[in-house]
Amino acid sequence: MDVFGGAPRVLGYPRPVLVKSGSDAVLKCQIGGDPQPDVVWERKNEPIVPDGHYRIAQDGKVYTLFISGVTLADAGQYICRAKNSIGETYAAATLKVEEQAQEVQLIQPTQEQQEVKVIPPEQEIKTFKQPQQPQPQSQKEEDLFQDNKPRFLIKPLSLRVDRGEDAAFSCKLWGDPLPEVVWEKDGKQLKEIYESSHFHIGQQDGGWFQLKIFRTRAPDGGVYTCKAVNDHGEAVAGAVLLVEPIPEQRGESHQNGYTNGHWSPHQNKDRYPRVRHSKEPQLNVAKAKNFTVTEGKHAKFRCYVTGKPKPEIVWKKDGEPIGPGRRHLLFEDREGYYTLKVLYCKQQDVGLYICAASNALGNTLSAVRLSVKGPPVRFKRALQDVEVRERDVAVLECEVPEESIPTTWYLEDQRLQPGSKYGMEQKGTRRRLTIRDVGADDDGVYLCEMPDGGKSIAELAVKGTIVKKLPRRLEVLEGENAAFCVEVEEEEMEVFWFKDGLQLRETHQTIIKSFGKTHILVFVNTSYQDSGTVTFVAGRSKTSCKLRVKGKRSYKTLILETLLVKISTQGLL
Repeated sequence: MDVFGGAPRVLGYPRPVLVKSGSDAVLKCQIGGDPQPDVVWERKNEPIVPDGHYRIAQDGKVYTLFISGVTLADAGQYICRAKNSIGETYAAATLKVEEQAQEVQLIQPTQEQQEVKVIPPEQEIKTFKQPQQPQPQSQKEEDLFQDNKPRFLIKPLSLRVDRGEDAAFSCKLWGDPLPEVVWEKDGKQLKEIYESSHFHIGQQDGGWFQLKIFRTRAPDGGVYTCKAVNDHGEAVAGAVLLVEPIPEQRGESHQNGYTNGHWSPHQNKDRYPRVRHSKEPQLNVAKAKNFTVTEGKHAKFRCYVTGKPKPEIVWKKDGEPIGPGRRHLLFEDREGYYTLKVLYCKQQDVGLYICAASNALGNTLSAVRLSVKGPPVRFKRALQDVEVRERDVAVLECEVPEESIPTTWYLEDQRLQPGSKYGMEQKGTRRRLTIRDVGADDDGVYLCEMPDGGKSIAELAVKGTIVKKLPRRLEVLEGENAAFCVEVEEEEMEVFWFKDGLQLRETHQTIIKSFGKTHILVFVNTSYQDSGTVTFVAGRSKTSCKLRVKGKRSYKTLILETLLVKISTQGLL
C-alpha cells in the first residue's frame, strides 16, 4: 500500500552542479503526484521569480531551473518544492561556482589574493581576504570542523495518517564523517517505548535516513526528532505525526493521544487488530475509592499504566467518555502517569470516574468516586454558562445571600479589575460581570468568590474563527518539546504564529504545520530562550499562551512491570 497515496514524491533527485563563474547553470528535479503538484523553486527560503537571471521550465514530470551568467553569489542550495491537496515534498540541489581567474592567481598571486572555499551543501560559498601571513593552524582546524558538522539537507516532513496506516519519515544529512542518527518520540528513544516490531530505522546511500512506524495507533501521535551526531557536532530536526480516526470512527471517538499533555489527535485503531473481548473486566463499584474535594478546587486523578504494546487510555465519568475541555485536562506526566484534572469542581462533577487501559493483550479498569463539598454559605443564585460570538458582549450574573457581602471576579486564577474591558455591578444581592469586545482569549472559566471562600463557577464559550484555542500557560522542562495546536472554522485560511510579537518561520527546530483546519507549532528541544508569549492569529482573531521553559530536575527511576495499573487522586489547593 502506498502510504502517501497521491502525495508528491521525488522520482529523480537533483545532482550537484559545478560551473565556472560567468557560465550558465541547469538544475533538474523529477517529481510525480496525483493530482499533479504545484512546483516552485526556492532560494534562501524565498520563491524564485523568473526574470532575466532565472528561467523555469517543465517537461512532463521534469522541472528545470536555468540560471544565466552565474556568479559566486549564486552558489549554495536550491530547493525544488512540490505540493498538492494530499501532501508535499521537496528536494535540495547544490550549485558550486568556480572563479574563472583562480588558476592565474595561483601562478601570479597579488598582494591580497581571494581564497574561495568550497563548502558542503546548504552553506553559502564565502570569500575571505587572506593576508600574506598564513592563517593560524587552530583557526584552520576550527573552520574545518565547522564545515564537517552534521547538516540537514532535507529535514523530515510532518505527517497525518489514518489509524492503521504506516507512517514514514525521511531526511537527508551531510557531515564528515557521516553522522550517526538517533530517532526519538517526545524526548524518548523509540526502543524505550515501542516493541521492536512496531518500527524500523533504515539508511540508504547518499546520506538518506528513514524511520517507519507500522500500522499506527493513537499513542504513536506526537513529535518525532532526528538527532545527527559526528565528531564535529550535532544537528536536530523534528516533525509531527497526527494519527486520525478511521472514517467510521471519527464521529464517535472521544479518546486522546497524549502528546506533551497539551494537544493531541483523535484516538485511532491499534498497531495490532483491535482485540474484542467477550466481556470487559469486572469492576466492583462498591469497592471504588472515595475522594472528596471542596467546590471550586481542582481534582486530580492519576492512572499508572505500562505494557507493550503501549496501552491506550480512556477516562470515563458514569460510563461516558471524557474529552479535553475548559475544565478537563488529559495528559501523560513526566513520571509516566496518565492524568485527568477536573478544574474548579462543581456539583455536576460528582460521580464515578474510571480509568480504562487496553492493548492487544488485554484490558483493565480502575475507579474512584468523586464527591464535591459545598461551601458553608451558598450563593442564592449561581452563575450560568454563557455562549457568545466574537466581538459581542458577554454578561455573567449571580446572587449572594445578603446585600452586604462583597465579591471578587476571576478568569480562572487571574483576578479581574473594572475598566474598559470589564464592567462590575452590584445591585442589592445581584452581582454582574460584563465582558466587552469578547475575543478568543476570553473563552474560559469564570468565578465569582465571596470572602468565606464560597464560589460560583461558569464557563464562557466564545464562538468564532478559532474553534480550539491555546492553553493560557504551558510549562516544559529544558530539552523537552513544546507543542501548540489550534483549530479554525475554515480550511485554507491565512494564519500566522508569533512569539513575543515577532513572526515565526519554520526551521529545523521550529515546526509549523497545517492539516486542513488544524494548525500546529512545535519548539523542538526547548531552551530557556524559548520562554515567552506565543500567539496564533487567523484573520482578526487571535489566541495566546505563555510558555515557560524550566531548568531540568532529576526524577527517580521508575521500575516498570509488564502491565500494571494504579489510580490515585489528589486535590489541589
